[in-house]
Amino acid sequence: MNQNKQYDTHSPQVESEENKRGENIEVDEENLPSQAMATHEHIRQEGEKELERDVWALLWSAIAAGLSMSASLMAKGIFHAELGHFSGSMLIESIGYTFGFIIVIMAHQQLFTENTITPVLSVMQKPTANNLYLLLRLWAVVLLGNLIGTAIAAWAFGYMPVFDPSIKHAFHDIGMKVMENTPTQMFAKAVVSGWIVATMVWMLPSAGNAKILVILLMTWLIAVADTTHIVVGTIEVLYLVFTGALPWQSFIWPFAIPTLLGNICGGTFIFALLSHAQIRMDMQKDHSASVEHRDGKY
Repeated sequence: MNQNKQYDTHSPQVESEENKRGENIEVDEENLPSQAMATHEHIRQEGEKELERDVWALLWSAIAAGLSMSASLMAKGIFHAELGHFSGSMLIESIGYTFGFIIVIMAHQQLFTENTITPVLSVMQKPTANNLYLLLRLWAVVLLGNLIGTAIAAWAFGYMPVFDPSIKHAFHDIGMKVMENTPTQMFAKAVVSGWIVATMVWMLPSAGNAKILVILLMTWLIAVADTTHIVVGTIEVLYLVFTGALPWQSFIWPFAIPTLLGNICGGTFIFALLSHAQIRMDMQKDHSASVEHRDGKY
C-alpha cells in the first residue's frame, strides 16, 4: 500500500501522479496487474530518487564509480598478462571485465550507462519539461563524474609505480584493441552494450541473492562480445593518451562520441522504450481500477 511521501521543499521534484497525491510508487506485485509492471515501477521508483538527488551527491558518487570501474581494466590486464594467448583465454580474461561493474552496482554508485534506463522511465511516464531537465541534469553530472574518475584512474595506472611492465603492456594492448574499431563499429557495438546493461538493470529487482551472478554474467557477455562501453573504454583509451600512445583527439573521435551515442541509443531508445511500451496497457488497467475503487467509495 502507498505511504505518504515526504519532501524537502528545496530539492528538485519529479512530476508524477504519485507525487501529485503525495504517495509513493506502488511496487507490490500483488497490487499490480503483472510482474513486468512491478519491475517497471520498482526501477521507476529508484529512478525518481536519482533524479531528485543533490547535484554534488551525484557528482561525488559518479567520480567514485569512475574510479571503481578501473577495476575492470586492472583485472582484465592482469589476466591478459598472466594467462598469455591460448585457445579460449579471452573467455577467462573477460571475467576481469566484470569486476568494476560488480563494485559499482553493489556499492550503489552512479554509472552513466545504468542511468540510461533507470531515470528514463520516469520521463516516459510523464514527459514534462521539468522531468526532461532533471534527466539531462542527471546524465550530465554523472557522465562528468564518471569521466573525472576514469581519467584519474588512467593517469594513475600509467604513472604510479604499481604494475609490472608486462601488465602495463597488457593495458596498452587492451586499449589498442578498442581503437581498432571504426566510428561506425564503435557506435554499433555501444548500442549492444547499452542494451545489455539496460537488460541487466531490468533483471536485478527480481534477482534476489543472485544479483552478483546476474552482474557477472551480463557484463562478461559485454566483454566476450567485444562491444564498446563509454566508461570502461574511457579508462582504456585515456591510458593510451596519458602514456603518449594516442593524441587527445583520438579519444574524442573515433571513440567517445560514437560510443556515448551508442550506449544512449541501446539503453534508452531501444530497451527503455520497449520496456515501457510492454506495460502501458497494464498501467491503463491499473489506472482504471484505481478510479473505479475511488469512485466506489462515494
